Amino acid sequence: MSLSRRGGGFLRRFLVNLGALLCAMLLFAASFPNPFFSEGLPFCAWIALVPVFWLANRLSIAASALWGAVYGYGAYNLFNYWLGAFHPLAGHVAGGLFLLYFALLFPLFRLSTILFPRRGYLLQWLLWLGWEYLRTLGFAGYSYGIMGYSQWKALPLIQIAAIFGVWGVSALVVFPSAYLAAALRDWSPGAALKGIGGFFRRERLPGLLWLAALILSLGYGFLAPRDYSAAPKIRAALIQPNNDPWKGGISQYRANFQTLRRLSLEALAAESRTNLVVWSETAFIPRIYWHSRYREDPASWALVQDLLAFLGETGVPFVIGNDDARREPPKNPEDNYRVDYNAALLFRSGALAGQYRKTHLVPFTEHFPYKKEFPWVYDILVKANTHMWEPGRELTIFEIPLPGEGAAGEAPLRFATPICFEDTFGYLSRDFVRRGAELIVNLSNDSWSKSLACQMQHLGMAVFRAVENRRSMARATASGQTCGIAPDGRITAMAPDREEAWLTVELPLLRTLTPYTRFGDIWGQSFALLGLLILLTGTILNILKQVSKKAAG
Repeated sequence: MSLSRRGGGFLRRFLVNLGALLCAMLLFAASFPNPFFSEGLPFCAWIALVPVFWLANRLSIAASALWGAVYGYGAYNLFNYWLGAFHPLAGHVAGGLFLLYFALLFPLFRLSTILFPRRGYLLQWLLWLGWEYLRTLGFAGYSYGIMGYSQWKALPLIQIAAIFGVWGVSALVVFPSAYLAAALRDWSPGAALKGIGGFFRRERLPGLLWLAALILSLGYGFLAPRDYSAAPKIRAALIQPNNDPWKGGISQYRANFQTLRRLSLEALAAESRTNLVVWSETAFIPRIYWHSRYREDPASWALVQDLLAFLGETGVPFVIGNDDARREPPKNPEDNYRVDYNAALLFRSGALAGQYRKTHLVPFTEHFPYKKEFPWVYDILVKANTHMWEPGRELTIFEIPLPGEGAAGEAPLRFATPICFEDTFGYLSRDFVRRGAELIVNLSNDSWSKSLACQMQHLGMAVFRAVENRRSMARATASGQTCGIAPDGRITAMAPDREEAWLTVELPLLRTLTPYTRFGDIWGQSFALLGLLILLTGTILNILKQVSKKAAG
């Protein structure tokens, strides 16, 4: 064969691989809310990974690592393009992590078909699902882009999250990609559809089992009880000021407070039976406890006084996002003993009745626990204007009276307040519910992103938290998507996007515990464990087989 022909063959393979890679990136990003389709194109998710598995199947293990790295970096930067607005380093950090993830995953996908030539696609399916679970763990845990979340608007389908969590939905969505990629593995233009038809005949049992699981899931979704008319209700006023609260100085903070005050009064005037008013994450910037305690800044202390006076006048409980700064010498001796917590504060009659401090902070951009081990990384983050918080340690359950319930005419409502990024993790809302939360109140600020896609991606994950635990959710955001979510994931009302608004929602309160609430992420853990065990077993058996061949030869 001439060098020119070999060179032409290499170029064709490269262009085919590149085309498959670009197709995979676009399908993945399109599956979720994006700049062109605000709710995403969920049907794309069912085939989005066909090019991924097909590409991994045709490459060598070494080449697959390189192509996987390119896919990981490109797909997640295309999907989470708005991260650069959050922090100068955020896009690079997230892209770098997914570059590493897929530089490992692609070779494992290829190894699956080497170890199990006939049904390696089943191992590929398990490995993807296991990886989705594992990447939510630890300091760098990140939930955006889990395939099940693409189906957040398909209410009949996602009801199984009450049993399996998002992992059950992902299992249904990912399987067709692995199955179809395996069918296409040996396809060529000359073979037409003969090879594909043979694959479907040989592998009809797994395909039929998937189809049965899909039908049963939809059946459960349509038949599961979703009538909450007899349940007690709460009326919550959710305030959306449509601003980035951190921008500006004290004069802007005062203007923001006036907006929050005006919108709150309008909401209370419209609905006198409101049980709770909720402001978004860090909606009020001057540190309420700090300035009340130390009063080092007269202008900030004056604004805090105005806030407390207003809260005392209304007679309605308020939940407010604020920087809860404290002097804690053992934790931060080099910075005037001040430690900052991203907090949700409950006020009743103008007095602080409790606080929850965010426990799962955004990695690198809100928290970096390895300052001593990697001081140069910490210095880079600080110089890039990173706001470092201290993680909270307690999962607070708030209580407020709920008039009209119980023999005495009043019963406490118990609710939890995961803050922003925290409602992207199933385990955290589950832990709150297991501690007695009857309502999930999320305080978020995605205004920095200047992106509807960012806000909608966040909303899509919040919907799963409601379904998984059969708990209503009230979301108060800085700029959108402020809304009420019923226990079946149905959005009952939503404020206009990126406008000053208030929204009063009436939400049912349930107290039953779902299988997911009881057992947690057992399905995600099972997928990860089973995939790794099969991979390890196949590797060992393959090694033993090779050793046996050498001994026999």
